Amino acid sequence: MNPIVKCVRGALIGTIAAGAFATAWAEEGAHHWTYKGTTGPTHWAKLEDDFATCQLGKHQSPIDIRKSAVRKADLAPIEFNYKPSALKIIDNGHTIQVNYEPGSTITVGGQTYELVQFHFHKPSEEKIDGKSFDMVAHLVHKNAEGKLAVVAVLIRNGQANPLIHTLWRNLPTEKGVERAAEGVNIDVSTLLPPKRSYYTFAGSLTTPPCSEEVTWLVLRNPVHLSGEQIARFGKIYPMNARPTQPLNGRVVEASR
Repeated sequence: MNPIVKCVRGALIGTIAAGAFATAWAEEGAHHWTYKGTTGPTHWAKLEDDFATCQLGKHQSPIDIRKSAVRKADLAPIEFNYKPSALKIIDNGHTIQVNYEPGSTITVGGQTYELVQFHFHKPSEEKIDGKSFDMVAHLVHKNAEGKLAVVAVLIRNGQANPLIHTLWRNLPTEKGVERAAEGVNIDVSTLLPPKRSYYTFAGSLTTPPCSEEVTWLVLRNPVHLSGEQIARFGKIYPMNARPTQPLNGRVVEASR
């Protein structure tokens, strides 16, 4: 989960979709949480009253998906209905994020969610059997009720990706300022793997305020970026991944 321009204190989850992941952090106090030291993940809950869920929540993300414990299920496929969008890209102080134009959706479990934005973490926040991937893209969606669904696309070192080439070529030079690249359109569907089976579980935002009731859809097949493309992101954000969180009895399902 993809904007408000003030802190998300007291915001509804629908606003969080365009806030906690968005340009809210570019405003006053925006960068007071980080991924290391005294403002890192183990201290998030102490930084703001609204961040208490980061410590107290029982359905927190990311998680380590253990294949031996995953329950196979007859899950409906994710129906992707993505359309091209004008490129609007921002360095929000925590990641590189692309804000997507309205009209692109996924449908899963009888619910339709609109794509709000997508952004990146290095290494992947999700782990599979204890192992991270080089990066992950989080595609953040919300439905008409403001509930969030996040599609996680795991990334390995390999061939260059044309979409990422376009994004990195248009990186903003100033944090917190969205760049609208004139005449540049992108199609996020080119970031998806051909095979789209997935793991799913109930979770949370992986950044403060760590709000729960987020449906996670982790695609099982990774995509590739070149080593140079991964390194380019790493120059800006060498590490921006929250550690994995306890399952606390949650069930992870996998589509067949």
